[in-house]
Amino acid sequence: QVHLVESGGGLVQPGGSLRLSCAVSGRALSDLALGWFRQVPGKEREFIAAIRRSVNMKYYGDAVKGRFAISRDSARKTLDLQMNNLKSDDTAVYFCSATTLSYNSGHMRRTEAWDFWGQGTQVTVSG
Repeated sequence: QVHLVESGGGLVQPGGSLRLSCAVSGRALSDLALGWFRQVPGKEREFIAAIRRSVNMKYYGDAVKGRFAISRDSARKTLDLQMNNLKSDDTAVYFCSATTLSYNSGHMRRTEAWDFWGQGTQVTVSG
């Protein structure tokens, strides 16, 4: 069983930055593909970014490409999301996700590809 706990959310002004972290336990990071999604009320969960299980290949959603960066830290056992130049449209609950399976980049953008989810952390861009 993989346990995921997000942290780092909060209130930030447009144009600002925020860094989210997801503490991963239960499996080694090298055994897992890891991802970030976000969701606003009344909408489907949206793919943000993912990193492959055993190679450092990263994928991003169109809405965040060039502004957000996903990374993993094996020493700290965390998955991180650096978010820069934040916009009001980035306001959402952010979830980290994990799977032990391998999928193509297209399928990794779908929620059904992921077996484990954190509880989410709220990010609000306003001001």
